[in-house]
Amino acid sequence: MNTLKMKDWGLGLGKHVVIAEPCSVETEKQIDDLCNSFEREPQIGMFRGGIWKPRTRPGNFEGLGEEALPWLQKVKSRLHIPVCVEVANTSHVEAALKHDIDVLWIGARTTVNPFSVQEIADSLRGVDIPVMVKNPINPDLALWVGALERMYDVGINKLAAIHRGFADPYDKIYRNKPNWNLAMQLKLELPEIEIINDPSHISGKSEMVQAVSQRALNFGMDGLMIETHPNPAEAWSDARQQLNPEQLLTLLKEISFRERIDFENQIPENLKEMRDSIDHIDQKLIDLLSDRFHLIDKVGAYKKAHELSVYQGGRWKDVLESRVKLGTEKDMSEKFMKNLLIAIHDESIKRQEKQIANKDIEPLTII
Repeated sequence: MNTLKMKDWGLGLGKHVVIAEPCSVETEKQIDDLCNSFEREPQIGMFRGGIWKPRTRPGNFEGLGEEALPWLQKVKSRLHIPVCVEVANTSHVEAALKHDIDVLWIGARTTVNPFSVQEIADSLRGVDIPVMVKNPINPDLALWVGALERMYDVGINKLAAIHRGFADPYDKIYRNKPNWNLAMQLKLELPEIEIINDPSHISGKSEMVQAVSQRALNFGMDGLMIETHPNPAEAWSDARQQLNPEQLLTLLKEISFRERIDFENQIPENLKEMRDSIDHIDQKLIDLLSDRFHLIDKVGAYKKAHELSVYQGGRWKDVLESRVKLGTEKDMSEKFMKNLLIAIHDESIKRQEKQIANKDIEPLTII
């Protein structure tokens, strides 16, 4: 399936929807306190509450379940905005629908399992309700797309994706490392899907939420899902990453909700001229890379003829060090230069291996 044709949610959602919520719904007073804080705040477009909380290990607070759903109904009547909850199985779906929940979302631990996603999809067959799908725990684009497709196949055509970051045991900065490129790949594969960013689960620390939120908006994401608690220090789950209402409202005033330009007729003339120049330079870059790889093919043929190994450690070390130095001298970061060179080197190795493995290729004449 190449394209999912989306319908308008019909929920009055404007540009850059902001979803504010506690990680877990704990008490009725907690919800009342949040309503008091948000009652006259037009930027809050949706209220999310965790009712069922899948925890990594048993014994931790796993949500109040259906008992808390009537409290979310009160939010709808007080704030006049949609409310949404996470569902992980058929019984969750049935309880949420019974209490007129407006939007459902599927969590990362569920997205990773196609059987669970299909169970939820089957329970929603024939139901007209928006569904948001978080990325799976590991950076697997096919799993993420597949979960959205399973919803679409049963008639759910009000869909959004949530980028909440990915597990990376080696990263010491984020709780769940963002993968902006993968999120953009999702947008390329499913152009009509809106992507909400969850900076709380990415950050794992309240002081990082603002910076991650801004980065998400810079990448053109369509909204933010930010965990908010009247008193984060006393939260029953994920206390470290939650903001209090005052911190959230300050964040919303300080970040820049940048305008997105998606169509040619919206582009200012000066920007169009600069983009045209970039397109021209990109064409030259591609031509130069093509010339480089044609030379690599000749190198591969030469190594085959002279029975040389594909990988030459000393040469690669020299190339890496010298090109990184050249790049950093021209205001490019060391990390970017290394990633670029490693990608080019990997492709070069593959092309040389192909030359050596193909017995039908005659050695090229080296002039």
